[in-house]
Amino acid sequence: MKINVALSLFTLMLIMTVAGHGAGTLQPVGSPDAPIQIQDHHVQVLLNNGFAQTTVTQTFYNPNPLDLEAIYSFPLPTSASLSEVVVTIGEKELHGEVVAKGEANRIYEEERDSGNEAAVANKDGYAYFEFKVSPVRAQQTVRIAFVYYQPLTIDSGICRYLYPLEEGGTDDAADQFWTRNQQVEQTLTIDVEIKSSWPLADVRIPGYGDAATIEELGEGHHRAHIELQQASLDRDLVVYYRLADNLPGRVEMLTYRPNAQDPGTFMMIVTPGIDLRPLDGGADYVFILDVSGSMDAKIATLAEGVGKALGKLRPQDTFRVVTFNDRAGELVSRRNATPEQVGAALALVRRLKSGGSTNLFDGIREGLRGIDADRATSIVLVTDGVTNTGIVDPRDFHKLMTQVDVRVFGFLMGNSANWPLMRTICDASGGFYAGISNNDDIIGQLLLAQSKVTHASLHDATLRIRGGDVYDCTDEWIGKVYRGQQLVIFGRYRNPGPATLSLQARLTGETKSYTTTFDFPETDLLHPELERLWALHRIETIEARRDAGLEEPAEAKQAIRDLGLAAQLVTDETSMLVLSDAAFSRHGLERHNRDRVARERQAQAVRSQQPPANHRVDSQQPAFNRNAPRLGGGALDPMTVLAMLLLAIGTLSAASRERRQNRTR
Repeated sequence: MKINVALSLFTLMLIMTVAGHGAGTLQPVGSPDAPIQIQDHHVQVLLNNGFAQTTVTQTFYNPNPLDLEAIYSFPLPTSASLSEVVVTIGEKELHGEVVAKGEANRIYEEERDSGNEAAVANKDGYAYFEFKVSPVRAQQTVRIAFVYYQPLTIDSGICRYLYPLEEGGTDDAADQFWTRNQQVEQTLTIDVEIKSSWPLADVRIPGYGDAATIEELGEGHHRAHIELQQASLDRDLVVYYRLADNLPGRVEMLTYRPNAQDPGTFMMIVTPGIDLRPLDGGADYVFILDVSGSMDAKIATLAEGVGKALGKLRPQDTFRVVTFNDRAGELVSRRNATPEQVGAALALVRRLKSGGSTNLFDGIREGLRGIDADRATSIVLVTDGVTNTGIVDPRDFHKLMTQVDVRVFGFLMGNSANWPLMRTICDASGGFYAGISNNDDIIGQLLLAQSKVTHASLHDATLRIRGGDVYDCTDEWIGKVYRGQQLVIFGRYRNPGPATLSLQARLTGETKSYTTTFDFPETDLLHPELERLWALHRIETIEARRDAGLEEPAEAKQAIRDLGLAAQLVTDETSMLVLSDAAFSRHGLERHNRDRVARERQAQAVRSQQPPANHRVDSQQPAFNRNAPRLGGGALDPMTVLAMLLLAIGTLSAASRERRQNRTR
């Protein structure tokens, strides 16, 4: 029975932990006050054809005889645009406006120190959101609600949504300063609504068992509900839905244009219908493994995972194993994956010990040494990306990766993994990265990983839109497109009317072209949230260029600030200041976000009454062959599925053993 190497790669991913804050209220270590309590925590999620809206409402209670400031930490979801914060203190309801970060925190502290009701939401890099609310009156409650939006993508017919709650567990400096209260004293509820214009085959919420009830309301329309008493905010929510099999390749588009004078905003989702074939012949694999101090409790499982991966290589494949902590070294030199060589390598891996800091640059540099330019090489990089020793500048990582022709598959575990750095590494190599939660469905992640490592990809892909006077659009150069991967394009247009989309790429040495025509609407009021998502995409593009050394930091900082203010987004340069109406007037601050939120809520009320809408724009002129399976489609043979199940069970057993051991320490 043949099991592909990709089936074992995710065993490596599932044993990593990362630094960062989890959800919960914070207070300094040694404080004489009792911690601020979370009385209840309610989450509403809407997954609707291309993007997710998440609304979180929770009530804080101050059990102390004195008024206190509440500080709440929340892991930052990837590509999340925090757009609305409402705080209710007694009879007062305060609303948020985005202003420059320094000004927001200055005004908040001024209002707090004067005893006035106020709050502020800040973003700390890629790691977390932090909310400060003052005052929480003695033995009284305060309610805070916040809303954020995210684009959704479908990989191999599977959509994954993550609501992050878990703590990373390796931020020693934070743990020494803060104590965290993540206990919900009363009720935790989570409601998820899924609206898809394409038929759904299944919906899964792993890790919650019978507490999660899922009902089908109609084709493409599902609801799920979770309710727990006295729960802890230490477990991620992961929601999967799987589209029906054999759906066509397609082009879908959401738009927003309030009137004929203002520019329009669009989000285009391209699902290629191209059958990418398995790679033939031998290939080279380099495993680059993080064995720094944060891996102390995971090193035995790491060895087990590497052993499974090595055991699935073919004899015509070659492999190396590189490890790194404060410096890198070659654990196993390049050799053919014969049973004898694999056994010898596995014996070395099982003797690995953890310790030291994290020199990621040295690990990658060692892994790239001696690459054979005549053979396909895949780098399997397993790390949290929290580099703290040696070269740490992302520009140096970008320069290093552009010197060789390899595919980097980066695997990040946890809610505060340094995904911007991994993005820099993978973008420079035309690679692919994925983040994994402890609550992920292992089988689902195995399925998604398999075809990307073992199948051909589109090369030198470019996507162009002609017509509509399109501007500030996703870069035309896409690079590589992997099996199962969707392309999400954001942009703006000035002129309504016909436009042409073309995707060109090389496939097995031959240039392929996929084209369709569509229309930009003159007005469309149903998706005003797209303006925030577009602005966030522009911000992430600017950050990626800055990190790669392609844009000056000062210019990037100003551009991020301007986009955050214009679209009312919390960024590294802007914050959400929450005040009373009178306080906003007193400080001379305009209410841009109030007007934007009103437009969004009006559109959401209209959409809530409508069935799932189909946003396909290439029905009349399909961009992809009607008879070709969608990229990543097709069934797996029963023996492969059985192998996946056995591997998943083994991984779960190892994780379970480790959790039991940790509890007894």
